[in-house]
Formats: sequence, structure tokens, C-alpha cells
Amino acid sequence: MTVFIDIMIVAGALLMVYNILRYYRFIQKIKWMQDNRRDRVVVFLPLILLIMFLAGYLLVAFLGKPDLIIAGILLGGSIFVFIITGLLHFIIDRVNRDTKLEQALEEARRASKAKTTFLSNMSHDIRTPMNAIIGYTQLAKREDASQGEVEEYLDKIDASSQYLLELINDILEMSRIESGKMELENVETSLCLIMSHLRNMFSQQMKDKNIDFTVEGVNLKDTRVVCDEHRLNRVLINLVSNAYKFTPEGGHVSVTLTQTDRTSGEDRDKQNLTGTYEFRVRDDGIGMSPEFAEKIFEAFERERNSTDSGIQGTGLGMSITKSIVDMMDGTIKINTEPNRGSEFVITLCFPLADSGSPTADTDAGMSEDEGVRKDICKDADPVAEPHHPPKGFVGKRLLLTEDNEINREIALIILKEEGFDLDVAENGKIAVDMIASSEPGQYDAVLMDIQMPVMNGYDATAAIRALPDPALAGIPVIAMTANAFQEDIQREHEVGMNAHVTKPINVQELISVLSS
Repeated sequence: MTVFIDIMIVAGALLMVYNILRYYRFIQKIKWMQDNRRDRVVVFLPLILLIMFLAGYLLVAFLGKPDLIIAGILLGGSIFVFIITGLLHFIIDRVNRDTKLEQALEEARRASKAKTTFLSNMSHDIRTPMNAIIGYTQLAKREDASQGEVEEYLDKIDASSQYLLELINDILEMSRIESGKMELENVETSLCLIMSHLRNMFSQQMKDKNIDFTVEGVNLKDTRVVCDEHRLNRVLINLVSNAYKFTPEGGHVSVTLTQTDRTSGEDRDKQNLTGTYEFRVRDDGIGMSPEFAEKIFEAFERERNSTDSGIQGTGLGMSITKSIVDMMDGTIKINTEPNRGSEFVITLCFPLADSGSPTADTDAGMSEDEGVRKDICKDADPVAEPHHPPKGFVGKRLLLTEDNEINREIALIILKEEGFDLDVAENGKIAVDMIASSEPGQYDAVLMDIQMPVMNGYDATAAIRALPDPALAGIPVIAMTANAFQEDIQREHEVGMNAHVTKPINVQELISVLSS
């Protein structure tokens, strides 16, 4: 009997030690409930009591003379505590599981609401320009429409088409950002030329709307940096475009680039210099309410009064802008007030392209004492007149590879007007066969679609480059495709394509590529 009592005592003591450890793990599991001192006291008090229970247990076991009843009570107490701690773990696990289910349900509801909002916005935003395109097309087809009216309708169709294309581009850009597929492509860049091009791009529009438009540089000691020129342009264009749209006639829009700092790395290596730059885009337009300013960088957010004013917008531009600035490890903030205009301030830090030279800014033409009303840099491009390449393609023959009948017809009309002779291939396989059976010099270039049946543009180009005749294998191949992402262009280069033209076809861009 004594041995049995000793076994019960030892088993009960070991079980109580396990109960203490088990309850301690329970405390760790419910840390989210311990928000203040009172909560922690309530949670830790049972642990203290369990330790005291174990101490008393050991005193009875080693200093007293427990009989079978006492041993049974002690072991029963340990078993009871074991059951209670198990119940606590079960309850908390169920609570955590239910909480996670509620969170998942709430996320699903938010996702569903976001999807509904997205589809609603897309339905409205796509139908708006489509309605104009269809409506003005029908008006232009009327027999009693005058030449002047037809030209006016075509201009409006063109404007609506450009807006629709902008919307599609914004949707694709947001999709790439949210999927994490967009990456920065840093190259050596001239900030003064970026600002110069920005000025040239908007100067005529601002002039037509009688808006005073200034582009300024302040303290530009280093203008050649390493950054993603395309994405930086996208940010600035979005901001200036908004300033233009929301500024009435007779207003003012200004863009100011300021170099605020120039620092080196921790090792003070002169080859490791970086510059900090501040871009300010200011207008005195309709401004924004404080409530809207807080959510302006959310996708599809638009101020109510902007809709009332009849100004179109996708509601994606500022979200894309914020995402790009974040990718560049920069900051963007807004100062705005209703009817007092808005100012966007972007701060970015770039490695200097020629940081070993303290005079890397020699092309800037801007020193502190020259003030802020000077030109951005000496080598800035002047405001250029639209370029119209001469029609000098008579006698040049192209192979147009395009599976879509409408796209073929449009391309044929455009290119024949420029003097080209053309042959047509309806897929990549036909194009490869036609090139393989042609004489060297018969075709001056191949315009290649990408997504086609039988053989796509990538495979067709690779097959052309593998032809045994070097003259045929080296024929220029130009991608003419709706695949507009950077990875698409990269793949085109990898298979041997020479250039890229994005659909919808921009005639000037296409002719410029064919001229080079």
C-alpha cells in the first residue's frame, strides 16, 4: 500500500509540474488579451496559485505522512487542474479559429465590395468614351453631315479613344503594381532633360488654356542621376496633367525641382554620392477637401466636385503615382484647400551618375545665385514643333504579319499612304515561309504581331533568325503589338526583334521607327 501511495504522490507532483508549464504556454497564447496591468494580474494569478499548490503538494509528500485518501485528493487535484487547463486551451483555440474565420469573412466581404466597386467604375469609365465613339461615329455616317461636322466628330472620337486607351493603360499598370510584377529599371538619367521634356509636353496645352506654366530648377548641383526615367516621367506627367485639368483658364501651374542635399556613404567614398531632390507641382485650381485629400492615393477615388465640373479621370493616376514613389523609397505629400489650389511635394534620393566629379552639374546652367526663374539646363531641348517625317518610302517593301483583319486594314492604309509596298502574312508560320522563299533585299523589314495562331511572333522571329542565309536571317523585324509591358519588350529583344511599336498604332511613332 505504501508503494501505491508513493506512486500516486509522484504522479500527482509530475502532473502538477506539467500543468504549470501548460498554463504558462496558455498565457503566451493569449498575449493579445493582456492590454494593461490589470489584465496581466488576472492572467498570471492562477499561475501563482498553481505554483503554491505544487509547493504545498511537495510539503505534504515529503514532510507529512499522507495516507491513501490524502494521496487521492492530491492526485485528483492535479487531474482536475489538467482538465481545466485543457479546457482553457480548447476554448482559446476555438476563439482564435472563429476570429480568423471572421477576419477571413471580413476580408472576403471587402474584396467583394472592392470588386463590385471596381466593376461599377469600369462599367462607367469604359462606357463613357465608348458612348462618345459610337455616337459620333453614327453622326459622322449621316448623309447630311457636312465635311466640317465630320471632322469635328472625328476629333471627338479621337479624344475619346485616347481617354479609353489611357484608362486601359492605367488598369494594366495597377494590375502589375498589385501583383508585384513591376520593377524599377534604373539607368543614367538627366533630370534637367526630364524637366525640359515635361515643359515641352505641356507648354502648348497650357498656352491654349491660357494657363501660366513655369518649370524651374533650384540649387541643381547634380543633374545626372541613376533612376527609372520612365517611371519618374510617369509620376510627373500624372501630377502636371491633373494640375492642368483642375486649373481654370487664366490660372497658374508651376513645377519646381530643388536639390536639397548631397551626401556620401558611411565610408565617405566620393564614388558613393547620392542626391536628395524635391519635386513640387503647384496649381491654383479647384483644390480638394481635407476628407478627399486623405484618400486621394486610393484607387478609383475622385472628388465629387471634379465630376460635377465635367472633368474626366480614371481615378487611378494618383494611386499609381504613390506606388511608384514608394517603390523609389521616396515620399509624397499634398497641401490643398478647396478653391485655393493644390501642391504635391515629392522627395526622392538618387545615386549620382558621375558622383566622383564635384562638377557633375556643368550642364545644368543653374547656380544658387542665378535664381529660380532660369531655364532648367543649357542642353535642354527647346519647345519643339511637331515632327513630320518626309514620305520617302516609295519602293520600300514590308511584310506585314497580322492575323486580325481590321488591324491589317488599318496598317495597310497607313503604310501605303507613306509610299510602302506591302505583302501580308496572316500568322507567323506564313511569314517565316515567305521570308525563307524570298530573295535577299526583297523585303526591307517585317512588321510582326505577337499573339497569332499557328505560330506566334516570338517563335516566328526566332525561326527567321535561324535561317541559313545570313541576309535573310538579318532582316529587321519590328514588333507591332498590343503587348506593351517591359518584360514583353525584353523578350522581343531576346528573340532578335529590332524595335517595338505599341498598338493602337501611333502613326508618327511607327514612321519614326521605320525611318531609323
